[in-house]
Amino acid sequence: MTSELFSPLALRSGQVLRNRIAKAAMEENMAADGQLPGQELFGLYRRWAAGGTGLLITGNVMVHAEALTGPAGVVLDEKAPLQPFTEWAEAGKAGGGAIWMQINHPGRQIGSDMPGVVWGPSDVGVDLGRHSSRFGRPVAMSPEQISATVARYAVTAQRAQEAGFDGVEIHAAHGYLLSQFLSPLVNKRTDAWGGSLENRARMLLDVVRAVRAAVSPYFAVAVKLNSADFQRGGFDADDARQVIGMLEPLGVDLVELSGGSYESPAMTGRRTDSRTQAREAYFLDLAKDLVRTSPLPLMLTGGITRRETAERVLDSDVAIIGMGTALAVTPDLPDRWREGREAEGRMRPVTWSDKALASAASMAQVRHQLRRLARGGRTRPGTHPAIALLAEQRRQRRALRRYRAWLPTRETA
Repeated sequence: MTSELFSPLALRSGQVLRNRIAKAAMEENMAADGQLPGQELFGLYRRWAAGGTGLLITGNVMVHAEALTGPAGVVLDEKAPLQPFTEWAEAGKAGGGAIWMQINHPGRQIGSDMPGVVWGPSDVGVDLGRHSSRFGRPVAMSPEQISATVARYAVTAQRAQEAGFDGVEIHAAHGYLLSQFLSPLVNKRTDAWGGSLENRARMLLDVVRAVRAAVSPYFAVAVKLNSADFQRGGFDADDARQVIGMLEPLGVDLVELSGGSYESPAMTGRRTDSRTQAREAYFLDLAKDLVRTSPLPLMLTGGITRRETAERVLDSDVAIIGMGTALAVTPDLPDRWREGREAEGRMRPVTWSDKALASAASMAQVRHQLRRLARGGRTRPGTHPAIALLAEQRRQRRALRRYRAWLPTRETA
């Protein structure tokens, strides 16, 4: 069966993706000792590589060893040995597709039990109601810290290229550091990085320029951007439209649209505003508006599980459809679609009223499936979310002990 889904896409860098299906980034939290990729990640990405996707985007890789989204996060900086990343890239390309590394700094979205630093554009903490104490209190970044962080992104991108990755995706969504700078609710600065959208976008644009200058013209550079934060007074679709326009002259190949943050986890299908709907292609309505004016190809991620939905997204002139949870359950879903089949099943829904807890349980369910895939097993999408969450919390406590022991040795190396 012929389909636009299985047609190639040529990017401005010259890279050609073999089809329009991407494995979107999911935070695996599966680092081996030394915050490095290991056998679990290699096995997981070989499973996806064999499943027919045109593009695999890794879970977020940290640019700063003192700032991790979770204690089992992977770090690629100037001190990291490159060989494990070379093996990761080879695993991801084993099936003939491309692999991009998502690179990220969490900013203020760092657990209060984590060592290291908690930075943000301002000292505005994460507001999760009774769960707010789970996150550290951020310190407003100095101009010197901003400049050093921009340089870290460039170092990570350049080393990703050395390791054999085909591109990087700069994470500026989901409430992480670059998204925090974009948000008028979080960014209260009165200097060159605050106030107008042009100022709030300054750090993102500087990161893109630094990354593009550090890598080959044939190396893909993408940006993940919120179509909206889904918080009243926050970054919205009109802001996204303007930022996409700012990115176009900087050599960006692709913009992936998502939405939400820890405070409003729309990326898991749950928002804090009154427009919440549990449906497929969560952000398609906003994407339809953005694609009409976008000078760059767009990728849409969020809740796509069926081929019919994927085709509908492409019919809206979106260039690539991104899937996360669907590929965590059925890693060969693109090949199945090509054969006229659908997924084996779907993840058990989390219907808890506590949105923050429900979001954490949803992510734990996904990671439970990823670990099964990494070991060569079959997925169990019916796993109860409470069981997955408790198991995830135990793993995180062990990983935190390892990270606490590793970080001081890293700082003095």
